[in-house]
Amino acid sequence: MAVTSQISDIGERMRAGFGLLGPRHQRHALSPEQLDTLALPIGDDGVVVGVDAEGQPAVMGINRPTPYDIVLIGGLWTAQVLALRAAATGARVAVETGRAQQWAQLVQAVGGGQSGMTVHDVGRVPPQGASAGGPVLVIRDCGMRPPRGRVASAPWQSVLTLLPYLSPVAPRLMRQARLVGVQRVSPDEATEIGRVIGLPRAEYESLPTLADGVTLWCTDRDRQYVMTQATDAETGLLGTARRMD
Repeated sequence: MAVTSQISDIGERMRAGFGLLGPRHQRHALSPEQLDTLALPIGDDGVVVGVDAEGQPAVMGINRPTPYDIVLIGGLWTAQVLALRAAATGARVAVETGRAQQWAQLVQAVGGGQSGMTVHDVGRVPPQGASAGGPVLVIRDCGMRPPRGRVASAPWQSVLTLLPYLSPVAPRLMRQARLVGVQRVSPDEATEIGRVIGLPRAEYESLPTLADGVTLWCTDRDRQYVMTQATDAETGLLGTARRMD
């Protein structure tokens, strides 16, 4: 009778929507003081571009429903790490460049075509057909004076323009960009960059001293130093972090 009664009780619980009896655990409870200490290390989804000064992941949200322009005054190594990581999130990467040989190894590693990475001559990037299900990152590696691109930023299509140094077109591009990254530059370049994007003196004076792999990422409202640390696979493909190529 006891067994029959237990089976009947279980049946009643299942009909009531409670399911089977499971193991018993103490409740996980936190005081209000403990709750304040909880924090997620990543505030957005996207590409992990490195770690911040506290060692927490720094994330760049490149797959957006609105146009998004990025300018990176820095080295090819960092741009290629970002390309690899963007492709790993499912974005298609289209590279516009005058040095296709520098990108050939990445295309082979990622895979070409509509599901991977493609390389195009300067001014020859075709329409990419970006969508929410197929976001695109266009990387413009076109030297000091990139021409106006045929393919601009659009919903689900971000554009990253790589400049090796400050150039006459850089101030215009920086003012138009939603996000600006700056790696090690000369003191004169640092002063001009600080003037264009409104950096405090301490921050623009630090730019000539940045280590390889460190980028100061700036938006209208925020600034963050980020160290890009390559994985073993990235190091095997691209070598160690470097500002010059």
